[in-house]
Amino acid sequence: MFKYVLKRVFLLIPTLLIVLTAVFCLARMVPGSPVYSLLEDEDYTAEMVEDLKEEMGFNDPIIVQWARYIKDIFTGNWGNSYFNDTPVFKNMIAVWEPTLLITFYATFITVLIAVPLGIFTATHRNSPMDYLVTTLSTATMVVPGFCVGLLFCYFFGYKLGWFPTVGYVPIAKGGIWQSLRNVTMPSVALGLSHVASLTRFTRSSMLDVLNQDYIRTARAKGLRLSQVYYKHALKNTLPIVGTMIVGSFAGMLGGASVTEKVFNIQGMGTLMVSSLSRRDYPQEQAIVVFVALVSLGVDLLMDIMYKAPSDETLKTCRITEDVVKGTGEPVCEHAEPDSESA
Repeated sequence: MFKYVLKRVFLLIPTLLIVLTAVFCLARMVPGSPVYSLLEDEDYTAEMVEDLKEEMGFNDPIIVQWARYIKDIFTGNWGNSYFNDTPVFKNMIAVWEPTLLITFYATFITVLIAVPLGIFTATHRNSPMDYLVTTLSTATMVVPGFCVGLLFCYFFGYKLGWFPTVGYVPIAKGGIWQSLRNVTMPSVALGLSHVASLTRFTRSSMLDVLNQDYIRTARAKGLRLSQVYYKHALKNTLPIVGTMIVGSFAGMLGGASVTEKVFNIQGMGTLMVSSLSRRDYPQEQAIVVFVALVSLGVDLLMDIMYKAPSDETLKTCRITEDVVKGTGEPVCEHAEPDSESA
């Protein structure tokens, strides 16, 4: 396992280089320049523009700028914002509380709804409820998250007045419950956009496990369905579903910017939008690289989680009398690989 993890970490390095290069190129392909944004309040001349470009290193060859950027990233010098001369990490720390709170809250809501629905539809396959949930899941997958956010703003904020429609109160000022109340609607809006995919994935994973030989043997020997479903099948389904949940968290972290904009919450998404509008290269690059690093870390974690249970596929499970009586577990042994096929 250690060798596998080490190999995956080394494989992340070229992936990270590609991501960093893409971020660097895309930031400079957008029309406009931070030089003009910095001088917009002054009566600047062409000479002032050229002097500022020289000072900021924009007159260097693009390959030199790229090499300097890559070197700074790997040495931990991510730079300061062009507009407030503050380290980009400090700006991110100042606004990442609502973003992380929304992401964790949305992940919790997604799991709370999707996993039970997926298990229920798998254990009641081809029932009217199964068809209904599958149809609704397919329909909701095409609805953008910001549309759900606007609907929640109207009904639960404006009409019913249950939750604030805009803004965020930091935990240090209003306490955790007030902060959770502020992010409930954006979290539900963000979480519901991922419920459909996680429900379908949970259903598919549960059905795959239910089709295993040891599950059919357990049912044939008279083991109660509740024991088959929730004691044996569910136990082998949850690790697989867990990888999808971890992946959804990374996706929500990257997609929180739209939700923050709809609910007027000053988080990392809002900081990203303002950085893009002002061409603040260090700040926008830092946010994208941070999300990319989280996504790559999540991808590595998912690979490890998949690798760990993959050894179980080499096991042969036998249902004993103790299992049928409800007092034991299936006896699983590693099957010896065929020497000829190996």
